[in-house]
Amino acid sequence: MNTLVTKLEHKWISLTLKQHWTTAMAASKVQLSTLPPEPVIPSKKPFKVELIGGKRYSWCTCGHSKKQPFCDGAHKTKAKGLTPLRFVPEKDTTVWLCGCKYTNNPPYCDGTHKQDFIVSAPLHEPADS
Repeated sequence: MNTLVTKLEHKWISLTLKQHWTTAMAASKVQLSTLPPEPVIPSKKPFKVELIGGKRYSWCTCGHSKKQPFCDGAHKTKAKGLTPLRFVPEKDTTVWLCGCKYTNNPPYCDGTHKQDFIVSAPLHEPADS
């Protein structure tokens, strides 16, 4: 009887420890931060763009797009948590779209690129892929 109890206890202990180890390993792969990543700065100047009224545009918010100031989907691999800002202008117009990605009036430039934290920050250089 003692041998049977010992074998059952050993099996229970092994399974219990294995479950906790598996849970701990799975938990270590979880991101702890729920904040989206900070955008990179692709340009310290705005982009002058002619927009067509009624057309939908996707302004890049992450700074990784190679089609600045518009989105090319780079956020899906390089800045998970950031998504483009989609907008439709009412009429044909020429505007200045933010290039530094820190405007308080997205997607339009508000002069934030002239502030010290942008002026002193490094420009993002996209890697060729």
